[in-house]
Amino acid sequence: MNQVDIQRIVEKVMVELETRVSRQLKENIDEKECEKKFHYTTFDWLTSVPNPKFPEGIDELRKVTPARIGVWRTGTRPLTKTILKLQLDHAAAVDAVSGEVLDSLLEEFGLFTVETCYENKEVYLKRPDKGRVLTEEAVKTIQEKCVKKPQVQIVVSDGLSASAIEANLRDIYPALLDSLKVNGLTQGTPFFVKGGRVACMDHIGEILQPEVLVLLIGERPGLVSANSMSAYMCYRPRKGTVESDRTVVSNIHSGGTPPVEAGAYIGTVLRKMIEQKASGVRLEL
Repeated sequence: MNQVDIQRIVEKVMVELETRVSRQLKENIDEKECEKKFHYTTFDWLTSVPNPKFPEGIDELRKVTPARIGVWRTGTRPLTKTILKLQLDHAAAVDAVSGEVLDSLLEEFGLFTVETCYENKEVYLKRPDKGRVLTEEAVKTIQEKCVKKPQVQIVVSDGLSASAIEANLRDIYPALLDSLKVNGLTQGTPFFVKGGRVACMDHIGEILQPEVLVLLIGERPGLVSANSMSAYMCYRPRKGTVESDRTVVSNIHSGGTPPVEAGAYIGTVLRKMIEQKASGVRLEL
């Protein structure tokens, strides 16, 4: 049984549990009165605290955060639905870190692949520094295939979440290319870095010497989202660049900053970097 089959079973069980609880409560509770009290149009609130002393407070909290607030309990443990969802989200986070981006997706956008010195996933997690340096073969490949001194260099990397690339690249990449055209910017030769960390953009900057570089990279997954991507941007990145010199658009996923919106915004940021010849804390947005 693979991960997809397990996820389907969990989702089926969760739906059956919610339906059963909804049916039981509907027999004893007036639905309109419940909606008036809890301000919900569905029975999502059924897993919340029953008869809370401050229902408006719980309502407001649940509107502004995806955190597990007011999930209630059965006896001394969380509800079965809550436990199943937690386990599903944890499994998704593990898969995001250990997974790999499909070659077919990279081919779809014409991205060739190079690697850092990360060696393998275990080393990658224990030695972040190895993900900041490209292999000698990678350097040679980049020198052979890429345009030198481009205005904008686009790089994609799996980082800590291959799932983030799978989930967002098809939306953010075309939007970014459109944004570059609108802002009158030209790009170099894009490519994919396997096993990359944020600072690998500095090594790439040394090799290609772009005016600005944007790195689309999978972020560390959590129990709310395993598909979060970030876009790190820097004006003339070089080895020794400090973190305060980078500009970042983070939390890019369906439940955060929409990838299409992020792609459009990134082009504007890159234009301002070139105009001001700055990035990070020195950039005025």
